[in-house]
Amino acid sequence: MSKIIFGPVSSRRFGLSLGVDLSPFEKICNFDCVYCELSPKKPVSAQTKALKPEIILDEIKKAVESGVEFDFLTLTANGEPSLYPYLNELVAELKKLSLKQKILILSNGSSVLDEKKVQALKQIDVVKLSLDSATEKSFYRIDKALKSINLSLMIEKMAEFSREFKGELVMESLVVEGINDNEAEFTSLNEAFAKIKPLRVDISTLDRPPAYPVKAVSKERLYELSRLITAVPVLLPSRELKQNALDLNEEELLKTLHLRAQSEFDIKAMSAKTQRLFKSLLEKGVFKELVLAGVKFYKL
Repeated sequence: MSKIIFGPVSSRRFGLSLGVDLSPFEKICNFDCVYCELSPKKPVSAQTKALKPEIILDEIKKAVESGVEFDFLTLTANGEPSLYPYLNELVAELKKLSLKQKILILSNGSSVLDEKKVQALKQIDVVKLSLDSATEKSFYRIDKALKSINLSLMIEKMAEFSREFKGELVMESLVVEGINDNEAEFTSLNEAFAKIKPLRVDISTLDRPPAYPVKAVSKERLYELSRLITAVPVLLPSRELKQNALDLNEEELLKTLHLRAQSEFDIKAMSAKTQRLFKSLLEKGVFKELVLAGVKFYKL
């Protein structure tokens, strides 16, 4: 398509996504995350070179009219999409299109610190905010954010946004070896998520060449750490984390569902025998099926 529109891209987190790049010319971000796939660049507080909303809107209309299939229209950027100076105007015009697909924005989380941006976010169907660490030292080591960004305030504002937001809020944490890959970090993250109360949190590690010389954690370690997040449902986008499929009896399966909501990918990672048992219990209405921002979860 154009430099502005890309995809659709298939993901386990948000289905088939048609991307909209709000900074197609260069990286514009108030973070300089060590794991970013883009080259390192000094963080900035504003986007000075930006396309007018009508240009972006015209490209979106062309894509929609072409008949391309997608589940989400995703506002993203080479950097942080909320730095796009005309975000409010663009979102307002997008809502007028009355698309059958949901509008999604992928933000690093700093967007909640600006009331004008918050007003734009509230008009979007699904908002994804990142929180890689709830401890200041690790947050700055991983995200290399502008020093004017206050982590404690950002978490407070995320919680405030969550209480007021009528759409679907998803959080994401990315784990980097040697920085936020320990129990203390995930205990702090769990406390933060308990305050914020998103629909779900996606936990992942590096899967692309990073901007800085950092490493991913193993799939096994990622799974271990994810078990420490008990405040909200957890989705592990790379779900080939357990080497052996879980083989549970009815009591064990119900206990698992009682302790924590299980995603559709968790269920698929179980043995064929357990999946048949799960299907039987689901048909009997023993537990509930929830769709959280496009992903099915099951809980008692």
